[in-house]
Amino acid sequence: MAVKIRLARRGRKKKAIYDIVVADARAPRDGRFIEKLGLYNPGTNPASIVLESDKAVDWLLKGAQPTDTARSILQHEGVLLRKHLQVGVLKGAITQEVADARFEEWKGSKTDRKATAADTLAAQKDADKKAKLDAERKVNDARAEAIAKKNAPPVEEVATEEVADEAADAAETTDAAEATDAPAADAPAEESAE
Repeated sequence: MAVKIRLARRGRKKKAIYDIVVADARAPRDGRFIEKLGLYNPGTNPASIVLESDKAVDWLLKGAQPTDTARSILQHEGVLLRKHLQVGVLKGAITQEVADARFEEWKGSKTDRKATAADTLAAQKDADKKAKLDAERKVNDARAEAIAKKNAPPVEEVATEEVADEAADAAETTDAAEATDAPAADAPAEESAE
């Protein structure tokens, strides 16, 4: 009997959640399984994985073959590395303490990478949100300015035309007054010359 580690789908339409199960290769995808190893939810960002890694390593050592998707999940969680180190222990290449130390070192670096990725994702999300708010604020300001311009009475134009008319009238009055003053001043001078 060929045993597979694979995903069994559950959940509702477009909101799939997968169980990571050990099942006979002949059993249907969502049918009978031997043991449930964990849960995989691709709907979250990042995808959430809950896995009993000890059971998964045990099944891999017994000869269970993971499917492609299950293999990538197991690799992401470090199960394949633990299996590789355990095979080395069984062959006598390394001791159990060395294997545990190597796995803990990998686990620590993986935790740092996950934290960095989560921080980067949160920072990018905040930056995107701020950029959208700034763009929306600019659009709103432009709309408010256009509405104010449209609804503003043409008082400014009338006022500037009135000021221009008054200035023109004052200039004409001044020119006319100078013109009338000039001949009057010239007339007495001509009379005195006679």
